[in-house]
Amino acid sequence: MAEKGDSSDEEPTIAEDVVGSLNTKWLEIWPTFVSGVLAQVIEACVAGAAIVDVCEMGDKMIFEETKNVYKKEKDMKKGIAFPTCLSVNNCVCHFSPLRSDPPLILGDGDLIKVELGVHVDGFIAVAGHTLVVGASKDNKVTGRQADVMQAAYLAGEIAHRMVVPGGDSMTVSSAIQKVASSFNCNSVEGILCHQLKRNNYDSEKTIILNPTEQQKREHKSCEFELYEAYAIDIIISSGEGKTRQLDTRTTIFRRRMMFIS
Repeated sequence: MAEKGDSSDEEPTIAEDVVGSLNTKWLEIWPTFVSGVLAQVIEACVAGAAIVDVCEMGDKMIFEETKNVYKKEKDMKKGIAFPTCLSVNNCVCHFSPLRSDPPLILGDGDLIKVELGVHVDGFIAVAGHTLVVGASKDNKVTGRQADVMQAAYLAGEIAHRMVVPGGDSMTVSSAIQKVASSFNCNSVEGILCHQLKRNNYDSEKTIILNPTEQQKREHKSCEFELYEAYAIDIIISSGEGKTRQLDTRTTIFRRRMMFIS
């Protein structure tokens, strides 16, 4: 993954660029775009659907939705902040295949993690959702799938209530792991929840989940401040929470940002 360029000037935060200027239109647009696209992607996750088709549909919808706002601002960039991803079963995250890859088809009982992100003028909103293909009121999710999904949901609810001014990242990390443990699960080791800044999906302030002893020593705890924005990325495993690299090729890359002071 490419390194960001150095800059003596910190990027603008949500507080400085949105709240400070009272430009609340961004805040009104984000939930509409993200929730609308996410709902359509979830609906498309059915048995027999090709993952690449659903991912391409989500990305196309993001472009279609964002091109219809701020039309007079010809130089304003908007669109995908994070590509639509469908990660199946034991695949942790960020799976968005290319059309040239061998087709992967969703099947009944597959557990799908959906991720996507939208931006307007560099201001980012991301969303995620977990579902089981074919599940319904009459065909409920049970067993370990139900445990891990409920743990992830409750951990997310707690994190949303704890990421407040004056709170600290390690307290949130500990609370998430306690929720996971109560379901005999674990948060996935080393996952980072990043602060969001303009044009920057993964800023320096982070919440680390289930850190190793080495990560505990190296990771810098942070305190949350008023009007900061964070992407709360909760990933729970029914196993030990340890990851291993698959032979699937990488298809998502981060643009290298260069800043001139």
